[in-house]
Amino acid sequence: MRGDGASESQTAKTIPEAEVTYHMGYEYTGDAHRRLLASYRADDLAVPAEPSDAFPRRDHLRDEVGALERLFFPTCWNVDEPTVDEAVTRDRLTDLGTLFCAGIRPYAGDERAEIVEDVLDRLPAIRETLETDVEAAYKGDPAAKSHLEVVRSYPGFHAIMVQRVAHELYEAGVPEYARELTEYAKSETGIDIHPGAEIGEHFFVDHGTGVVIGETATVGEWARIYQDVTLGALHFEEEEDEAHMLKKGYERHPDVGDHVVIGAGTKVLGPVTVGDHVSIGANSWVTDDVPDHTKVYVSDHPTQERKRRD
Repeated sequence: MRGDGASESQTAKTIPEAEVTYHMGYEYTGDAHRRLLASYRADDLAVPAEPSDAFPRRDHLRDEVGALERLFFPTCWNVDEPTVDEAVTRDRLTDLGTLFCAGIRPYAGDERAEIVEDVLDRLPAIRETLETDVEAAYKGDPAAKSHLEVVRSYPGFHAIMVQRVAHELYEAGVPEYARELTEYAKSETGIDIHPGAEIGEHFFVDHGTGVVIGETATVGEWARIYQDVTLGALHFEEEEDEAHMLKKGYERHPDVGDHVVIGAGTKVLGPVTVGDHVSIGANSWVTDDVPDHTKVYVSDHPTQERKRRD
């Protein structure tokens, strides 16, 4: 409950006047609110399944991100009055849909309502995948004390939460707006995952600062990536008959398999394949395919010398 007595659902519907004028006709009509509630109640994670103590407010410059947090893990992110009933959940979907409509309007025109409805319908499935990401972070980090800590504190989880939704928008035909969302997540976390990248379940970025994953990269299940890792392009092709134009729409980033660990500072570059059950040590430079069940590491580390200070 806000200090002025307004309910949270009323607060959530407060959007700029210009957007209200243009988008006031949008109302979510699907059944994702029922499926989200069922998902909340079936949650196997050790996070609150029912409303409990209110958490302190955490404001976002992009309202979409706060709306996603409250839809995916409402009892972890509700501010003053935790609520998980059908009416409130449906209102939150409508509010998020209104924000999406405003965001994609410059790019999609009259197709925006159909695109938004389809993406909102996918949120329950995305939430199930995010639960696996929480599990991967909790199991993959000795410092993690609880699932709730992962949801509220881990930048890697925040980045993949936004990217998974942005990927659906990317696939739905509004890659520019999808990029806006992932760029905002990068500014918050230091983790740059392009919305076009395909990321499998149980994905964990530990620490995360400086991680870059390019548009055509694919990552399998149970991948664990540390800070300053790049899954990037090795070189770029130029477009024929177009001066200074780099070619678009071709594979230029790595394909990473299942159960892969990539150590801090590693660069995996080009359309190479990293197999399953691969461990790549810190500061490696990988530009060739890596077979399954392989360890890659820097064999000759620089020799350190110590000199007494007189």
